Amino acid sequence: MEYSPEQINHLIQNRRSIFPSMYSDEKVDDVIIKQMLENANWAPTHKLTEPWRFVVFSGRGLEKLADFQSKFYKQRALNKGDFSEDKYEKLRVKPLLASHIIAIGLHRDEKERVPEWEEMASVACAVQNMCLTAAANKIGCYWTTGGVTGKHEVNSFFSLGPRDILMGFLYIGIPKGNWPQGKRQPAEEKVRWIT
Repeated sequence: MEYSPEQINHLIQNRRSIFPSMYSDEKVDDVIIKQMLENANWAPTHKLTEPWRFVVFSGRGLEKLADFQSKFYKQRALNKGDFSEDKYEKLRVKPLLASHIIAIGLHRDEKERVPEWEEMASVACAVQNMCLTAAANKIGCYWTTGGVTGKHEVNSFFSLGPRDILMGFLYIGIPKGNWPQGKRQPAEEKVRWIT
């Protein structure tokens, strides 16, 4: 291996959720986005179902995403009688703060050879691979499950089938300012050894 355990530990322990309000106006190079997607493709996958599906939005695509999800929310919320102008505006504006947004989809194995939760775990591992790749390149990212996440009516917009699940969005941008510090409770508080 070319990497020391210290380098790997440092990368993992310094990965951060960096939110769109913390991004500069600078665009992330598509080469880095492609590397993030390639590394996502190497996530663990039981029975090699490779359930992750991604749609990348950039440039005018960000406007299309913002327009789609804000209009979807407005129509649905008005029908239910719980429309919020603030939420509508957030859905319309927040995507425009990012350099890229990757829609995260779960494509269920047609034969259902593994439980759904295992495929969700594989998709989550793929997203973690993207987050680590971003951190290694000093790129900020943030996985959100807001907006139209989990709404099956939107699947076709994200090239997902009727049995697939939209698991959220990975917002990506170049951070302005210093890399945020992290905090965790000690690992020992969450681990029990049986010897």
